[in-house]
Amino acid sequence: MKSLLPLLLLSCAPAWGAEVFEASLGRETELPKGKEADGIRGDFVLRSDKVEALVSQNAPLRRANMSTFYGPDGVSPGCLYDLTLRGANNDQLVCYGPCGHGEVSYVKIVPSKDASEAIVESVTTAGKNEGVFKRHEYRVKDGVQGIFITTTLRNETDKPQKVNTKSDFTRFDNTGMTSDGIFWVDAINPAHKCGYAVSGLKLTGIEKLEETIEMAPKQEVVIERFFAVGISPAEAVGEVRAAKGTKVGLIRGQIIDGKTEPVTTTTILVPDGEKTIPGYTDTKGFYTLKLPLGPVELPVEDLGRGSVPLPLTVTEAGFTAPKLVLNPASRIRFEITGEDGKPLPCKAHFEPLDEKAAKLDLGPKWRAHGCVDQYHSENGHFTQQLPAGRYRVVVVRGPEYSHLSQEVTLANQQEYVFKGTLKRLVDTKGWISSDFHNHSTPSGDNVCDTDGRLINLAVEHIEFAPTSEHNRLYDWEPIIKSLGLDPYIKTVKGMELTGSRQHFNAFPFEPEPFLQDGGAPVWNDDPRITALTLRRWQGERADRWIQFNHPDLSNMFIDRDGDGIEDGGFVGVGAMIDGSETENGPGTDILADAPFKLNRPKGSLAMKANPVREFIWRQLLNQGLRVTAVGVADAHSVYGNGVGCWRGYIPSSTDEPAKIDWAEIGPRVKKGNLILSTGPFLEVTTQNGKIAGDDDRALGGIDLKVRVQCTDWMDIDRVQVLVNSRADEKLNFTRAAHPKMFQDGVVKFDQTIHVPIQHDAHLIVVAIDEDGDSKTCFGTSDYAKMRPCAYNNPIYVDADGSGFKPNGDTLGYDLPAMGMTPDKVRALSEKK
Repeated sequence: MKSLLPLLLLSCAPAWGAEVFEASLGRETELPKGKEADGIRGDFVLRSDKVEALVSQNAPLRRANMSTFYGPDGVSPGCLYDLTLRGANNDQLVCYGPCGHGEVSYVKIVPSKDASEAIVESVTTAGKNEGVFKRHEYRVKDGVQGIFITTTLRNETDKPQKVNTKSDFTRFDNTGMTSDGIFWVDAINPAHKCGYAVSGLKLTGIEKLEETIEMAPKQEVVIERFFAVGISPAEAVGEVRAAKGTKVGLIRGQIIDGKTEPVTTTTILVPDGEKTIPGYTDTKGFYTLKLPLGPVELPVEDLGRGSVPLPLTVTEAGFTAPKLVLNPASRIRFEITGEDGKPLPCKAHFEPLDEKAAKLDLGPKWRAHGCVDQYHSENGHFTQQLPAGRYRVVVVRGPEYSHLSQEVTLANQQEYVFKGTLKRLVDTKGWISSDFHNHSTPSGDNVCDTDGRLINLAVEHIEFAPTSEHNRLYDWEPIIKSLGLDPYIKTVKGMELTGSRQHFNAFPFEPEPFLQDGGAPVWNDDPRITALTLRRWQGERADRWIQFNHPDLSNMFIDRDGDGIEDGGFVGVGAMIDGSETENGPGTDILADAPFKLNRPKGSLAMKANPVREFIWRQLLNQGLRVTAVGVADAHSVYGNGVGCWRGYIPSSTDEPAKIDWAEIGPRVKKGNLILSTGPFLEVTTQNGKIAGDDDRALGGIDLKVRVQCTDWMDIDRVQVLVNSRADEKLNFTRAAHPKMFQDGVVKFDQTIHVPIQHDAHLIVVAIDEDGDSKTCFGTSDYAKMRPCAYNNPIYVDADGSGFKPNGDTLGYDLPAMGMTPDKVRALSEKK
């Protein structure tokens, strides 16, 4: 009976082999998966025993994501969207379009007489392509770790035609070209362990392939390419070399540490002329490479261990190399908890203190687990390998918590344990922190890991974050739960709908699986049509939120056609939206005194006038625009342009993120009950208990209770009350001029300010660190250089009982129409 067991096990193993199918009729769940997987119902899946791939169908507006579509010419049917090792579920490819992308005539399965291969073809007929016939054949074959792509171009006209042969290959940062003409790319996050390589195999009908070729009448050109995938660029390059007929040998080895544990973080540098190609070990420390024959020395590098040579002699017979044993890495192990003793999401920043220390590079800015000089952790228990040396290490968790700081001397092969408790300092009971606008890789205009984005939100203590990927309905909740972050972040399903002009955030919606863009609508150039579409998509909902993102306020509300003449903009659009971003990035210009800033771009002699959105918003408030102001990060990476700049504070009946209910807080935000902040927690309440966004009534004046709290690395030194958007010097309070009004603890300011009012007025209180002595976070990224600032949405005060009326004041400047030149701006300034 025992002798039959191996046969029984073999019969139960998956019978992987070549096949091709349309992903429909229940097979949608078999679409390739991974960070950049973009398959939908109706696409074509190709499989061999080594790889699985996806070719996009010919459907209206078919595109992978926004990186392959920004306008009507950006569709990409008939392209290679996904390619991963069979069963790995690790696609890192956004799109590969042989000879570019565009409309096609059809995409279909091609029968093959060879059972070991599967084929899909994409055809663009000459009648649809200005007389040039174009066909791409995608073919996988058992035993081959990649996909063969054969392109046929034929000029069917009687005139010469210029034809594009440049391939689209999106989107990668670490790329290279080998000495023998193989183009390779590395996954954006090397920890994902995926590399691609592509090269031509054969060229027929033309001597040399250039990005644009001229084809004679009736001329036919055939381009044969091979596109390989591996766990590293070096592995993929080896597969391409084998497909090209280069003599290579197969080596396989394992890298372990002194405790015989596999080392999974090493980079094996494969020499290629004066350059190198990165290779990686898998999750068990193994590497498999096909290398040119002969002796070679492979440097093996690992952060915190240095470099170790691996000498080999590669033969056609192939071999398994002896195990390479590495010394222990120098590293810091973190154990960070909250006051309840439980692990807590946090961010560690590493600052080298040795004068000759190299600049830290813990990984790409797109990921959470090691980005430039930081590590973002979902649970406070993590390890970061570092070169031996002296460091200042700072651990934080957003602007409501304390910070931990230590100077660490890390010796070679040493593990230093960093333990600590982050204390909640700022009391925000009854309010939750929010950020309505952030992105990860499904958006297409960035390649940030989605889990990295959500960890980034958690470590910056954002408690409510709607899903807002570009041009697709999406849901972050499953990933939040998989990371164990559901006690810390609440989301609702939504999107950012974008085009060449005004962008919109909108939620809640319900994504529709396996449909283009998750069933999202299409953007329109007229913002009123887009707003109405979003309002009614999937049925109208009272809690639907529609927001202008980084708006051009001049275009939207002042000068619609851009001729420099005020025409009212897109009349009526203000009543069709709920919110508009006044803050979107590292600036703090709420107290600006003009609608434009003049600057001279580097390398230019001409001055440029840049609009100041905050000032224009203040002008528009006086014209009666009453839309909730929103502060967001609009993060596209984790480091630099990450979460942690502007945020919003919203009243909530619960302080537990998991219990946040948009149906409850949504009406409050629509009303304007929202405080914008880069960190300080500002509370503004009238004598009648009214807050940001509320209406109040007062004769002769009103009292404002103003309270500002800051964590232990922030400060504010000015509180300014804006009355109808103007800064009254009598309502300007600074630490220098009014030292008794300011404090040095967590509570920085706690005063009642009397505001005289003779006419209707809206009131905004600004708390800011004007002298720049403190910043919003530690580190060297853009947002670390921001100054602490907070202000409220206006409180509208009716002074005579007849209802609030805006005063129409334009603050000394005409409403800025588009087309304003520096000369016009100077003239307006002189007029003022």
